[in-house]
Amino acid sequence: MAEKKKTTYGTRPRNEYIKVFVTEDERAELVERAAQAGMSQSAFLRAVGLNEPIRSVVDLQAVADLGKVNGDLGRVAGLLKLWLAEKRGQGARPVDVEAMMNDFRRLQGEVLAIMSRVVR
Repeated sequence: MAEKKKTTYGTRPRNEYIKVFVTEDERAELVERAAQAGMSQSAFLRAVGLNEPIRSVVDLQAVADLGKVNGDLGRVAGLLKLWLAEKRGQGARPVDVEAMMNDFRRLQGEVLAIMSRVVR
């Protein structure tokens, strides 16, 4: 019997393996899911088999994109507030301005809530 090659990946040695029989379609699906998660096939199957959470790279990219949108909302609200301070009483009623600022704050809260749900 041939001796198994001992290898070290990450922080601990792994020299045991499990042979799993799958169909061609199942293999393609596993390869695709591992790629979506940004993981090697081995790491993906180990995580799934040990019931560890799998985070999709797409999900994490969406969180990064939402973070940029949230920052943009904050900057727009800040610019609006600055403009209003300089042009007091011109162009919009204070009640309308306050309503818009509240909408900005609400939108920022919604974006942060979505980011939290995706990361968890």
